[in-house]
Amino acid sequence: MPVDRKPAIAKPGSRLRELGLALPKAPTPLGAYVASSEVGSLLFLSGMLPFVDHKLSMTGRLGDNLSVEQGREAVRIAAMNALAVAQQHLGDLDRVKKLVKLSVVLATTEQFLEHAAVADGASDLFVQLFGTENGHVRMVYGVQSLPIGTPVILEVIFEIK
Repeated sequence: MPVDRKPAIAKPGSRLRELGLALPKAPTPLGAYVASSEVGSLLFLSGMLPFVDHKLSMTGRLGDNLSVEQGREAVRIAAMNALAVAQQHLGDLDRVKKLVKLSVVLATTEQFLEHAAVADGASDLFVQLFGTENGHVRMVYGVQSLPIGTPVILEVIFEIK
């Protein structure tokens, strides 16, 4: 699927609608923590999983039973969930100025080497919303296993207005 990389408008909520995307219902935490925490001009989000209707959209490990494309879809779903949590916390997604940092943790086999290609599933979405001129830093790595069998977890830090 080609990525629309035209410059983002100042309002990510409007840009989402322009792209024909609707936010899912914000997922709820799986334990004794909150989904988001605002400190100064930063909004920190707890680990975002690829939930659809309160269920994991897929389980497994990249390089085993999941392909790069399936991984890209899982991180995109998790990124949409991050936007939904930001919307719920802020009351207005347009208060999000930019993505500052994205950390992507992948459940992989030892032989899997395409971490960056998978993480681009989330990064491409954020570039579409915030533009290339508002780039984000990123860390991506693979681990043996993740909670409840999820193949991906995103950690997201937004700058807010």
